[in-house]
Amino acid sequence: MSLSPGTKLGRYEIKSKIGEGGMGEVYRARDEKLNRDVAIKVLPPSFSENTERLHRFEQEAQAAGTLNHPNILAVYDVGTHDASPYVVAELLEGEGFRDLLSHGALPPRRAIDYATQIAHGLAAAHEKNIIHRDLKPDNLYLTKDDRVKILDFGLAKLNQPSPGVVGQTDIATRKVHTDPGTVMGTVGYMSPEQVRAGNVDHRADIFSLGAVFYEMLAGRRAFRGDSAIETLNAILKEDPPDLTTTNVNIPPALERVVWHCLEKNPERRFQSAKDVAFAIESLSGATSHTSQETVTQLSRLKPTQGWSRERLIWMSVCALLLASVAVLGFLYSTRSATESRLVRLGLSTPAKGSDPGYLTISPDGQRVVFTAANSEGKRVLWIRELDSLVAQPIASTEEATAPFWSPDSRFVGYFATQKLLRVEASGGRPQVLCDVTDDRGGSWNRDGVIVFAGAEGMYRVSAQGGTPQLITKISPQEEAHRWPSFLPDGKHFVFLADAPTTENHKIRVGSIDSQETQILFPAVSRVVYAKPGYLLYVNQSALVSVPFDADSRKTTGDPVTVVEHVAEFGSNHAFDFSASDEGTLAYHAGNPNDQLEWFDRTGKKLATVGEPSPVEVLALSPDGHSAAVGRLDADGRSSDVWLYDLSGGKVSRMTFDPRGDGSPVWSPDGTQIVFGSNRIGGGSEVDLFKKSANGVGEETLLFKSADAKYPSSWSPDGQSILFENSGALPEKTGIWILSLSNNNATPLLQSKSFDQGEGQFSTDGHFIAYTSDESGRPEVYVRRYPLTSERWQISSGGGIQPLWRGDDKELFFLTEDKKLMSVEIKGSA
Repeated sequence: MSLSPGTKLGRYEIKSKIGEGGMGEVYRARDEKLNRDVAIKVLPPSFSENTERLHRFEQEAQAAGTLNHPNILAVYDVGTHDASPYVVAELLEGEGFRDLLSHGALPPRRAIDYATQIAHGLAAAHEKNIIHRDLKPDNLYLTKDDRVKILDFGLAKLNQPSPGVVGQTDIATRKVHTDPGTVMGTVGYMSPEQVRAGNVDHRADIFSLGAVFYEMLAGRRAFRGDSAIETLNAILKEDPPDLTTTNVNIPPALERVVWHCLEKNPERRFQSAKDVAFAIESLSGATSHTSQETVTQLSRLKPTQGWSRERLIWMSVCALLLASVAVLGFLYSTRSATESRLVRLGLSTPAKGSDPGYLTISPDGQRVVFTAANSEGKRVLWIRELDSLVAQPIASTEEATAPFWSPDSRFVGYFATQKLLRVEASGGRPQVLCDVTDDRGGSWNRDGVIVFAGAEGMYRVSAQGGTPQLITKISPQEEAHRWPSFLPDGKHFVFLADAPTTENHKIRVGSIDSQETQILFPAVSRVVYAKPGYLLYVNQSALVSVPFDADSRKTTGDPVTVVEHVAEFGSNHAFDFSASDEGTLAYHAGNPNDQLEWFDRTGKKLATVGEPSPVEVLALSPDGHSAAVGRLDADGRSSDVWLYDLSGGKVSRMTFDPRGDGSPVWSPDGTQIVFGSNRIGGGSEVDLFKKSANGVGEETLLFKSADAKYPSSWSPDGQSILFENSGALPEKTGIWILSLSNNNATPLLQSKSFDQGEGQFSTDGHFIAYTSDESGRPEVYVRRYPLTSERWQISSGGGIQPLWRGDDKELFFLTEDKKLMSVEIKGSA
């Protein structure tokens, strides 16, 4: 029954009827308390008598009410009138997308803008585990200020994650009757998995977005038939007509993005709406709705007589999204090749949370190689052609790290399992060149000589394989030689010489014919030679360039900042940047500062703690009032332990040694903190120290050995400390236990085949949670303590960083794609 003007629904007065849909009638109303016009959707009486439909209405309100995004209809309130529930939302002025598209295809740039906004709105919903499942023009609205709004999350699926369980939904969806069958959703826009009534996740919305995007560009539906059954069959088996056949003005790059949204197999689609937005934005260089993800960028530098920021010419910039690892599109531009232009690309892998790194562009500038986990969780080499949307793994390159190119761009050198190898970029059987003792970089010259880092210094070896020859020696004042980069003569190379303290790190020049080296300048970063004559390195997280004469091997000017923030992959100064022979620069941009924040269990941010800073690790005190934080110094190198007062906001420094201190762990009574430090042995040796938690007094050495040791948990009785121990080859990283009664340490969980770490005592001390990659990927396990043969696997599909709740009734951990999970612990096991 329709409501007449003047009807009161709580504080809302009905003004007029706007329309109606499958979920109810919509009215314009006046909010008398806030003096604003709103839209109210009221469930009709026939619906209110139906429990299922009432449930759908409640789900819509619950879903939409959690969303706050400019591209999603805002929900203000819910209530009940004469037993009919209603929802109050913002009142929109503009035009529905169905009416908009009735006039035919949109200009490509307009379609790009609208699709980008839709993708951002979906991304916001997906981050809260809400799936629309009925995205179509009828559920999209264009306001008068040209902003797209997504309507009707009435079909939303609250996709609550559950460890090891594939989510199902019991939320009713709109049924479209066909002859003879029945399907879920709206014909023409649903994904193939919806047609099959299979498991549906957020990627179904990506398919629907692709269908809407296609319709905006083509002026016709992507999938249509004479009957609903024919349309459904087209979704399952047919591809829409090429966009260029309906609109010759559509660039091929744009069409590729649409096709990637419309992949039949969800595994081959974009893996997140945020990635779709990033890809679409790149097609126009759009900045108005730009994603804030960490990106990797490629930029071409024009040769100049002198070097200044004003004369730095950005010829080509490609951004490779590393945070979520998804296929992205690249720029279509009709401008001259000499103009500045932005190109964004993506690193596509099938594994969530695969954490791509060691990005290196080929000398010819046509492709990049990087390392990332494959579908089995093993890190392998991937090749990404810059004119392709998809990266491809190179078979048989498991455990690959620190790749580098041959000068002809045909081969990739890399390190794995203490060996130096090479493999064709197009695929093939890897060839072992020699054994190695380190994996911190290599460089390949045109004469077939490879220079690489070893434990004793730099080595040279033939690119065909052979016995390595030592060509630099580490001095007593140094710790390691790393990250070589050949100069144009193919004889000399630049490299980083590590020292015990960061102020003594140096960039040096070496030669394949002599062990003599010369110092160029101080730096705490790998260095790369870039044609026609620059050295690139990182200084205080910024990528800088200094003019360099390769013949005299001297710098010829002052350094200039090229990029404000460049991310480091792993450790040992492995900043992610490289340069091609054509002057294309590849780098992974990332701000080193992190903001500590409190969140509740729903994901709502409650408060911030302190100022943004380069935080590495954090440990809460037993009473929850303080945090011990491992924090890097200003140049992003040496770390110290800092104390944060979580209630008052006071921040104080606890350790002051110029070498690295980190991995703090609290004693069970909160009076002491144990941490790791390389202040004695330097290099890879990290020893265990403790200090009073009030910061007063000296540090006390607890345990010293030649290995790297990182504390992870202090036993509830205060008598033992768990720590990770690595470096004792051939053993893998293992969990050791230190007895504080005699300061003796013994292995607790150790293997020659797989890594184990992150050991955490339960609050009662009877169990230990830890991670192990024995299955091929890190998973969380629990064992009794003292150890027995019993063991329980807690995570499935990957898990790291386990942490017990204070009463041991719950265990938290992170998934590989950075989701915080919890598992209820019942009984004594």
